[in-house]
Amino acid sequence: MLDEARRLAPEAVALRRALHRGPERGLELPATQRLILDALDGLGLEIRTGRALSSVTATLTGAADGPTILLRADMDALPLTEDTGLPFASGDPGLMHACGHDAHMAMLVGAARLLAGRRATLPGRVVFMFQPGEESHHGARHMIEEGVLEASGSRADAAFALHVHPNMPAGVLRLRPGPQMAASDRFRVLVRGRGGHASAPHTACDPVPVACEIVLALQSMVTRTLAADDTAVLSVTRLDAGTATGIIPDTAELGGTLRTLSEPTRQRLHEAIARVAHGVAAAHGATAEPTIESGYPVTLNDAEFTGFVRRTVTEALGSEAVDVLPTAQLTAEDFSYVLQEVPGALAFLGACPPDLDPHEAPSLHSSRMRIDEDVITTGIACEAAVAWAFLNDRHPAPARHPTPTR
Repeated sequence: MLDEARRLAPEAVALRRALHRGPERGLELPATQRLILDALDGLGLEIRTGRALSSVTATLTGAADGPTILLRADMDALPLTEDTGLPFASGDPGLMHACGHDAHMAMLVGAARLLAGRRATLPGRVVFMFQPGEESHHGARHMIEEGVLEASGSRADAAFALHVHPNMPAGVLRLRPGPQMAASDRFRVLVRGRGGHASAPHTACDPVPVACEIVLALQSMVTRTLAADDTAVLSVTRLDAGTATGIIPDTAELGGTLRTLSEPTRQRLHEAIARVAHGVAAAHGATAEPTIESGYPVTLNDAEFTGFVRRTVTEALGSEAVDVLPTAQLTAEDFSYVLQEVPGALAFLGACPPDLDPHEAPSLHSSRMRIDEDVITTGIACEAAVAWAFLNDRHPAPARHPTPTR
């Protein structure tokens, strides 16, 4: 499979560069969708496009009956002006593929081509899920609602996705059982006081120091609410108040994100944010209006399927190509919605550029983020090998469908 992936790599790299030049953001990605449809043309796949978003679902049916595995690539870019100097850099100032989704699409198209060439000996079905709106638009949830998990005629038995990572050695696959990425929620606290003249704060109820105390109280709340071996990160990233230096404002507002690795911890801290905000504000004679916007859930890798992926990729690429991710990443992924419905895993594929050290390379979501394009070959082989092995009766048995938690 690695040899076949090498043969397909030049076309995949060319597709990646075309996608990189023309990034699109959100749920509506018509030009990106057209590139994917053109790349899949002629492979004999059953193609379906989305209604509420510019998704592409392509199903490969093998020559014999068998299980179904879903492979996913996300499609959308970020609101960022590129600063890489690449000859195929974004042609749209303010938009950039800074999270590797262009590479994800190219690898999945390559895997589709590789597996389509083996259709005659393929027992089962592969669903290729090309998904817009991963960057905070819940695209995976929309595709699930439109039936992507049943696209093959029966419910998917497993799911797998790759995510390139420029801060990991190129070509190394890393994943772990259990939580791989965090749940990410946004919170906002509006503090209401009573405005007045800055020379007479005793005649007002200044919301600014109240908001500042809430910031400090929230930081210490996390360390005093959770055990030392539990993981959560709360970051206040915004504090707004006032219109002029001589005016005590009526309101102040703060906001930020909360990242957790378990649903009980997530819910516990939701309640704690509200409690702290109300309590601190009341102590000063002010009021607080906390709101929490739930984001993506925890990306939870099925332990048995994760072990299967590690064994399969070790056989396909060698033991030096696979490693255990020592700790979960506190970034978030909407592939988590898929993993709530069917057992599967998301894995990181190291993509550090050859001229950089992984610890020094610009990270995901950086305007200077680059990848080693040689890993596209690795990604094609990895996705194809996982699908092939799963369909050829070397998958975890029995496949289980976890109870949805959303």
